[in-house]
Amino acid sequence: MSAKRLITLNNGNKIPAFGLGTYDIPNSSTAQVVYEACKVGYKHFDTAVLYGNEREVGEGIHKYLTSTNTNRGEIFYTTKLWNSQLGYQNTKRAIKDIFSKVSQLEYIDLVLIHSPLPGKTKRLESWKALEEAVEEGLIKNIGVSNYGIHHIDELLSHCKIKPVVNQIEISPWCMRQELADYCLLKNIQVEAFSPLTHGYRLRNPPAELQALADKYNVNVGQLLIKWSLSKGYIPLPKTQRVERLQSNLSVDHFELTKEEVESIQHPEVHDPTDWECTDAP
Repeated sequence: MSAKRLITLNNGNKIPAFGLGTYDIPNSSTAQVVYEACKVGYKHFDTAVLYGNEREVGEGIHKYLTSTNTNRGEIFYTTKLWNSQLGYQNTKRAIKDIFSKVSQLEYIDLVLIHSPLPGKTKRLESWKALEEAVEEGLIKNIGVSNYGIHHIDELLSHCKIKPVVNQIEISPWCMRQELADYCLLKNIQVEAFSPLTHGYRLRNPPAELQALADKYNVNVGQLLIKWSLSKGYIPLPKTQRVERLQSNLSVDHFELTKEEVESIQHPEVHDPTDWECTDAP
């Protein structure tokens, strides 16, 4: 599965199958990292209000677009509303704020509700505000993050516009297979954040994982990214090291067999490296 392909969303719009996560990249270097990522072929960038670097991500994208005369439609920009911004009026205000930070981009490709934690009433009120923003043209696509199956069902029973993605932590040690399968069944794409387990599983990889990486002459990080792509997900690996941008993206020269995909994963393990709120009420 190619990292450079486009995936068609349930509304007919397209999203690049691979993106750069920007969580915890220092503000002082974010714009340059994003610019360098654009130069080596990244088309998809993921940030959030919580990350505090939306403006800098936008600056990096804008620098690339203007310096290379690249069409805006070539780059996909995602941000997420934080818990304190949920509720109808809060979200209406938040949409204006997140757009003001990247107004040079003309529109936002995707806005997600970052988590279900604020509760049903605020979740649904915020979704209504997001739907209105889509109708107004400020936002092209809307989706959710960290939603469980019951949250997805709740939203589908009330929405006019379906969520196009659910962004959740997925790795071979945090597979969420039932949830991922359910989203795909509902034609909601699965974005996999922390596909590299925040580096925890890269430091001393199991011998069999290293052996498979050696077979394809790749590093373990590339192998985990390829696993995610092979499962049909949209991985969002994060790095702030410019020298790693190219290697993370360079996974199109090898293919994993079905047996190799299965050998990498650990369905008996549930070991998230980030927050867990897919089970929130």
